[in-house]
Amino acid sequence: MAKGIEWRNTTHDWAAGVDHAHLQSIRAAPATMVPGGIRQLILEVVAYAADEAESRGTGRCLVGLHADGSVSVSDDGRGTDTRIDEQGKYVKKPIMASKDLRFFDFPEAQSLPDGSPRRGISVVAALSRRLEHTNRRANGAWTQHYEYGVPVTDLLPVAANGTTGTTVRFLPEAGIPTTDAPRTDELLHLTECWPHLSVRVEDERTT
Repeated sequence: MAKGIEWRNTTHDWAAGVDHAHLQSIRAAPATMVPGGIRQLILEVVAYAADEAESRGTGRCLVGLHADGSVSVSDDGRGTDTRIDEQGKYVKKPIMASKDLRFFDFPEAQSLPDGSPRRGISVVAALSRRLEHTNRRANGAWTQHYEYGVPVTDLLPVAANGTTGTTVRFLPEAGIPTTDAPRTDELLHLTECWPHLSVRVEDERTT
């Protein structure tokens, strides 16, 4: 964020940028941070779609379990907050590379449907070999790539397609086995606790 601009922090600190210490603390203790393994990582992402659906009264989400072990979560919300700084550059809320102020230091604040403490999407990013975040808003669309929570590309514009929402596709690090990803029926059952969100699962994995 450009010097001199003050933006209200609700879920993340706009001035944080990449919080390397935060990301390292996650990577140093994966068993503590994600006791639910890949199931928890999936639910951490879907929880943001559920937040958006609740704020709007309704929403849809598609979870993809891909053959390469990666997972994608797409929703039809407003897209991640992206603003223009005083230099005229688009700046996205640093949800991947900094802590969620509501949950990370307050694990008792909210639980995910599997009972794991909600910590935020930065846990997913920090524990993923690669992650791609595509973000479509009314004022534009962008994508950005990360490795272990650190952005390896700028915020890259993509062509608008008439929709809004976000897609997060991530490949968990080797220490989190992708074979433990929950089945379709398990995911659908777990996400029933979010009444405003309609969830669909597509499983491309070989059985």
